[in-house]
Amino acid sequence: MVTPYIRVPINTTKKRAMNKTNFQIFLILCDIALIIIYTLLFHLSRPMSTASVAFVPQGSIAQIITYMVEKKFDLHPYADKYLLRLIGKPQAGWVNFNQEVLTRGDFLYKLSHSKAPLKVITYIPGETKEILFAELALAFELSYEKLHQEYAAATPYVEGLIVPETYYIPVGISEKHLIHFLLAHAKSYHKSVFEKIFGEFNETKWQKFIIIASIIQKEAANAEEMPLVSSVIYNRLKKDMKLQMDGTLNYGEYSHTKVTPKRIKEDTSPYNTYMHKGLPPYPVCSVSKEAIFAAIFPKTTNYLYFVKNKNGTHTFSQNYETHLENIRN
Repeated sequence: MVTPYIRVPINTTKKRAMNKTNFQIFLILCDIALIIIYTLLFHLSRPMSTASVAFVPQGSIAQIITYMVEKKFDLHPYADKYLLRLIGKPQAGWVNFNQEVLTRGDFLYKLSHSKAPLKVITYIPGETKEILFAELALAFELSYEKLHQEYAAATPYVEGLIVPETYYIPVGISEKHLIHFLLAHAKSYHKSVFEKIFGEFNETKWQKFIIIASIIQKEAANAEEMPLVSSVIYNRLKKDMKLQMDGTLNYGEYSHTKVTPKRIKEDTSPYNTYMHKGLPPYPVCSVSKEAIFAAIFPKTTNYLYFVKNKNGTHTFSQNYETHLENIRN
């Protein structure tokens, strides 16, 4: 037996009401979508101030956003994080923005896609920041005077803080950001070295050792001599003798100036250890890790004098008579 098809009548009024409700929901969703789109467009079109180049650390997008917010970049910790997931994860290293004012959209895009070209600069142990700043000013078309101004504003340490090593520096960096980059690395480096030796960082102790290390750096012919030169410095200080070392007069702009008897007589600065007892008030140059270790761990000797010999190294002696013989030889 075939069951007859029974047509169930539909409430036309109810159907129309449902269609109207669905259409209203659709319109509301469209309005919400438009609001979100307009909000994002407004957010992305807002102008941002930034440095011409910026450093991006390794890490997740959230970690990078947190780092940049801490560095005073005007980024939203949530909205910009999700936008970067769509645009692309920032690459670690230096980013080139090319301009100091741009839209947020341009900023986020360049943060992910614009790696800055780098130049290599090597700062050698025993050199002074005056020579380094002159080289940086020439290589990156920066102001030598402004580099000094930014350095003086950022730290009270006249010399010996910037670490002598090879740096990869982005083209387009400003004087302020370059100095902050060099000093941030320097503070981390020195703190790490001294904590490994002493367990904690003591600023007063650190400054004294860096001053001694800078003299060692200027005077020693090689790393093997450094603990011996260090012993002479400590032995002379212990006996309340003047250090009388030429290297202390090669400070600042005089880094490559030959020390003559005339210069010794005329230089009345506290760096002149022929004229003044004790250590200079500040380091005289950049220092290597070997010089720092020699300053902290001098060799135990009775040496009070040393003179350059024919081999280009130094001959050390305990008394003045032997020292005069070594000079004649």
